[in-house]
Amino acid sequence: MADRYAPKPEHKFTFGLWTTANPGRDPFGSETRPPLDPIANIRRMAEVGAWGFNFHDNDLVPFGSTLAERNRIVADAKKAMKDTGIVCSMATTNLFSHPVFKDGAFTSNDAAVRAFAIQKTMQAIDLGVELGAKIYVFWGGREGAEVDLAKDPQEAIKRNREAMNFLCAYVKQQKYNLVFALEAKPNEPRGDIYNATTGNMLAFIATLEYAQMVGVNPEYAHETMAGLNFTHHVAQAIECGKLFHIDLNGQKMGRFDQDLRFGSEDLKGNLLLVRLLENSGYKGPRHFDAHAYRTEDSDGVWDFARGCMRTYAILKEKAQQVDEDREILQILKEIDRSNKELEGLTKKFSAANAKKLMDTPFDPNELASRRLPYERLDQLLNEVLMGVR
Repeated sequence: MADRYAPKPEHKFTFGLWTTANPGRDPFGSETRPPLDPIANIRRMAEVGAWGFNFHDNDLVPFGSTLAERNRIVADAKKAMKDTGIVCSMATTNLFSHPVFKDGAFTSNDAAVRAFAIQKTMQAIDLGVELGAKIYVFWGGREGAEVDLAKDPQEAIKRNREAMNFLCAYVKQQKYNLVFALEAKPNEPRGDIYNATTGNMLAFIATLEYAQMVGVNPEYAHETMAGLNFTHHVAQAIECGKLFHIDLNGQKMGRFDQDLRFGSEDLKGNLLLVRLLENSGYKGPRHFDAHAYRTEDSDGVWDFARGCMRTYAILKEKAQQVDEDREILQILKEIDRSNKELEGLTKKFSAANAKKLMDTPFDPNELASRRLPYERLDQLLNEVLMGVR
C-alpha cells in the first residue's frame, strides 16, 4: 500500500548540506557522528525523497581549495544531480566560520575584511549559479556586536546596505537568474545581530537600490527564540510579496538556536504555518534548516530527514481537514461580519467617505455584545490535530 505521506517532487522539500552532515558537535562536546562527504550527502538526500539541496560555499568546496579541486568537486556534484534528479535550489556564503569574520563580514570595522567578504560572496554566487540555484540567502550571523561602543549601528547598517547593493548589481551585470533572500536572527553567535527580525529585514529591503530582487528567508527557530509568532512574520512577508524562501525547524521559546526536527515543538503553530503556506500559493522550497539530535548515529540522521518531510505532509493533510470541517467553517462564517457599505467607506479616504463615516451612528455596547466563540474554535482545531474529528 502506498504511503500517502511519502515525499513527492511537487512538495519541494529541501535540506542543506550542513544539516544532514551536522556531526553532533556543540559548545560543550565534540562530534558524535563521522564526517559525511558532500557528494554522498547529495545522493542520500535524493534517496530519502528530497527534491533539492542547499549549501554554503564551503559545505561543498572546502575553504582554501585550489581551482582544480573546486572544479573536480563541482563536476562530481553535477554528476550526482544528473544521476538522481535532485536539484540545487538555494546557495549561500559562509561568512561566519573563519576567524577573519570574528567581528562581522559586511559590517566589519575593517575595510579589507568587508572587501574580502564581498569577494568571497561573488565567488560563491558564481558557484551557486553554476549548479543551478535560483535563490541566494544571506544570513549575517556575525553582523552584530557585544560591545556597542565599538561599532556605530547606523554605520553598520549602511555598510550592509552598500554590500547588498553591490552584490545585486553584480548579479544583474552577470545576467544571472537569481534573487536574494535575507535571513534574520536576534542573537547567536553574536550577542546582538543587526536586523534581528523578519520585520527589520523587510524595512531594510525597502532602502535598497534593487529592492525588487530582494526578499526574505524567515526561520522558525530564529523568530521563536525571541518569543515572536513565526506565522505572523511569514504572513507579513507573503503580504509584501517578499517570501522568497523559508527555513523550517523546531525550537523552544527563549532557548539557544536548537534547530530541532520540524514538528518536534508546537504542532498547533506548525499546523497553522503549513496552512498559511499552502493556502497562500507560496511556490518556493520547503527547506528544513535543522539537524538530528546529538544522540543519533549516522542512520538516525536520515530518520530525522524523513521525519521532517513526513510531518509536513501530515500537517498539510490536517490543514485541508480544518478547511473542510463544517463546524469550523460555520464559526468562521459567523465571526466574519462583513459590511460592504462600511468597508466601502473605510477602504480608501475621500472627503465624502470621511463625512459619511463621521455621520454614521454606532452602538459600542451592541458591538461589544457580539459573540466570538474562540474557545470552541480552538478546541475544534486541537481535535483535528489530535485525530478525533
